[in-house]
Amino acid sequence: MPQHLTRRHFLACSVAAGGTSFFSTELALAVEDPEKSATELITARTDQAIRKGLQYLAARQEKDGAFGPSGYRRNVAVCALAGMAMMASGSTPGRGPYGEHLQRCVAYLLANTHDNGFVCDAPASSHGPMYGHGFATLFLAQCYGMSQNEELRKKLTAAIRLIVTTQNSEGGWRYQPQPTDADISVTVCEVMALRAARNAGLHVPNETIDKSIAYVKKSQNADGGFRYMLTGGPSAFPRSAAGIVALYSAGVYDDTAITRGLKYLLRHLPRGRQMGRTSHYYYGHYYAIQAMWHAGEHYWASWYPAVRDDLTAAQRIRKFHF
Repeated sequence: MPQHLTRRHFLACSVAAGGTSFFSTELALAVEDPEKSATELITARTDQAIRKGLQYLAARQEKDGAFGPSGYRRNVAVCALAGMAMMASGSTPGRGPYGEHLQRCVAYLLANTHDNGFVCDAPASSHGPMYGHGFATLFLAQCYGMSQNEELRKKLTAAIRLIVTTQNSEGGWRYQPQPTDADISVTVCEVMALRAARNAGLHVPNETIDKSIAYVKKSQNADGGFRYMLTGGPSAFPRSAAGIVALYSAGVYDDTAITRGLKYLLRHLPRGRQMGRTSHYYYGHYYAIQAMWHAGEHYWASWYPAVRDDLTAAQRIRKFHF
């Protein structure tokens, strides 16, 4: 999650609640004053859902900092994403209601950082360990920005170096830490990690960022959406949301690629209980909500209440055990 995102917004998109009509008066107020949106759009019910969601995560953390049980048990990406949710609530490593949990997250990820900088649980619980490396590096970079811990800096620097050296000739990344082929999905993970590292004061070569921008732009189709690989293929909502966030994370804010991409995303605005009917729903909305926050104005005002209400409806239907 980019560091400048409002923390409560990020959590609210993950465990949303409430019911606000499209372009109501309160949404107009939120557009004019982004800080006001925290109180206008995040209701008491939303706040309760967030708190229960965090409690659910905390109860499922193991003593060494990993999370489980599931098909991704002890996966470094799951650990990093759970940690970012806790940080988004206001806690930092060692401080706040989830300070101890965050310290354990950091400890687990550092313990699984290999000599070459690769952050990967062993044996790997994913067929695409560069996903885990990207999310773990993103989380660690945010933690370093808060703590300036020297051990963390040393291992984080190695993790960043691995990303830089495994970028392929097209400008992207793929499942394994090798500069061979690339896809838009893994690429956005690495670009977000690099942006967080820069924000924390670590060196990232300009050439690496420039090549990644070129790769993402080449991945855009004529309809404004993004294909999975440069070799071709149709656009899809999840990877298109990821492509836009990759550009924002790389420092591209005012560009026709962004405008066209946002227009494509709006075709996929949640319209009630879409879970189970949209491929890679959670993955897509993890990126879409960030894209809309970056875009601001009517993009955020329309998207946030829609996904919030969609998630809340699913929470009731599936009877999640918080």
